[in-house]
Amino acid sequence: MLVCPNCNYEYTEGVTICPDCGTNLIEEKSFVKPEEWTEQNWEVVFTSNLEYEVEMMKDNLEGAGIHSAILSQADRNFPAPGDLTVVKLLVPKNEVRAALNFIEQIKNSPDEQV
Repeated sequence: MLVCPNCNYEYTEGVTICPDCGTNLIEEKSFVKPEEWTEQNWEVVFTSNLEYEVEMMKDNLEGAGIHSAILSQADRNFPAPGDLTVVKLLVPKNEVRAALNFIEQIKNSPDEQV
């Protein structure tokens, strides 16, 4: 069984990409169970209304060795004018300081270095 690491949904055989968020699915055995993703263990370090912006920041954090997860409140089933989506990037509480420092470096670096 394959699971989406962002949405936590299980998919039948043959599906390889989550139809909700576009993330590659992973094997259930390597999936971190949602019970471990409690509010007490994770903290929001970045938010945006642009899902791709949060995904890019997540990729940067993962590249720096900082675990992260995306919590998207996007509802693709109900189209509406404007963008009311809130997309959050969370990290384990023990990595918050490192994540915030890294995000600050990215924001303050010249465009040529990003």
